[in-house]
Amino acid sequence: MTTNRGRKALMLALSVAAVAGAALTGGGVAPASAASPAGLDWGTCDPAVKPLPGQQCATLSVPLDYARPDGDRIRLAVARLPSTRPGARRGTLMVIPGGPGSSGVQRLGQKGAALAKETDGAYDLVAFDPRGVGGSTKARCGFAEEDRRLVTLRSWPAADGGIGENAARSRRMAEACARNGGATLRGLTTANQVRDLEQLRQALGERKLSAWSVSYGTYVAAVYAQKFPERTDRWVLDSSSDPDPKRVARGWLAGMARGAEDRFPDFAAWAADPDRAGEGLRLAERPEDVRPLFLDLAARLDRAPRASTTPGAPLTGTVLRQALQQALYSDASFPAFARLVSQALDPAGVPVLPPELAGPMPDEAATVSVGVICNDVDWPASVPAYEKAVAADRERYPLTAGMPANITPCAFWKGGAVEKPTRITDRGPSNVLMIQNLRDPSTPHSMGLRMRAAFGDRARLVSVDKGGHGVYLGNGNACGDRAVTRFLTEGVRPAEDVLCR
Repeated sequence: MTTNRGRKALMLALSVAAVAGAALTGGGVAPASAASPAGLDWGTCDPAVKPLPGQQCATLSVPLDYARPDGDRIRLAVARLPSTRPGARRGTLMVIPGGPGSSGVQRLGQKGAALAKETDGAYDLVAFDPRGVGGSTKARCGFAEEDRRLVTLRSWPAADGGIGENAARSRRMAEACARNGGATLRGLTTANQVRDLEQLRQALGERKLSAWSVSYGTYVAAVYAQKFPERTDRWVLDSSSDPDPKRVARGWLAGMARGAEDRFPDFAAWAADPDRAGEGLRLAERPEDVRPLFLDLAARLDRAPRASTTPGAPLTGTVLRQALQQALYSDASFPAFARLVSQALDPAGVPVLPPELAGPMPDEAATVSVGVICNDVDWPASVPAYEKAVAADRERYPLTAGMPANITPCAFWKGGAVEKPTRITDRGPSNVLMIQNLRDPSTPHSMGLRMRAAFGDRARLVSVDKGGHGVYLGNGNACGDRAVTRFLTEGVRPAEDVLCR
């Protein structure tokens, strides 16, 4: 599942970042006076996308259905930060965002300046909003407002572990998509994002592309490397998960249970540090006391939710668990979560919910996050099987309370998977560099090892002894950053897998 790591859950699988993504279609782009040789009309960007200095924007027309290339077409928002050193330029580096549901244009805005500095003019930096996202053509399922909240899009079981309400909601959401989504919804697939990327390569006039992909974007990058291996140059996968074609997104979601357990000790140590006392954020005297404190508080909030500063949005045990999931993405989010816990522990306190938990996300954002994972692979349909899986997961992984094993709208998805998922193999050029935190709450290291095994000798893995989601230019580990930068600028990878401490 791209990433505003302090606030937004850049999650693989059911990652449903609230992507505002200002429109770049139609009047959103001021066209250049003539088409460039590469086939895109680059122009100034709409101010709403908050472009970087020198950033250019365009739109790319692609088939709605690649099986009918002469049929209906859709538009994709594209952004470029050209190299400022033409003599040093060696090609185009694609910035592939996470999700499903994250904006490539926004990702370029967040990381483009740092990436341009690191690569020192070696690349034009290019990104696009995938189908359904930001300035690209949207799909809409018409979900009810209560079904567009993060704590309902994520299937958190009831306080007693029951999933009856989850099953009813999942069926209702699948029916809304079948009724309202149409061909545009069915076009929301990883396979189509890969085909769109190949269309963009052709429009750019590049023989090969390099890439920096993050979270769900690593799966997009892996599938592209499998389908178009001869078109890949220097290929970076940052925070990968298991590419098993039988499970795909379902496996990604399941991995979050292990990921939370791997990562929670980092928060516990932080929250028990004596330095937190002066900030009013020390939750316990010992790290080992933080976990039972959290679990007890969540259980009490299950029984007696607390009113928050947001009318109609109380702090429940489910909301607290979801807030923890998001906080584990980045150390920078620890203070806000500790403050929320402190407010909930104070009988006179009024909890302040994170903005993404205070209200529903737009229908388009919810649609793409559900649509891609349900269109990509067939999911089991047996409600009793989900009940059994949730019960076992709750017992094994209390921090996530069974959510990663729970039922989703994909169980009732009309038509099932659009096409057969791609199997990632070791056939192709050895030009992949993977980088992975040891303690990632969303794409745990153990899942990243499965992507590494699938690629075989095509890849090298840099493991980083840090916690959080996303590594390069994000967690401050100089060893990891240096490995990626050297690969992108010099083409040099470690001779074997390495660990950055």
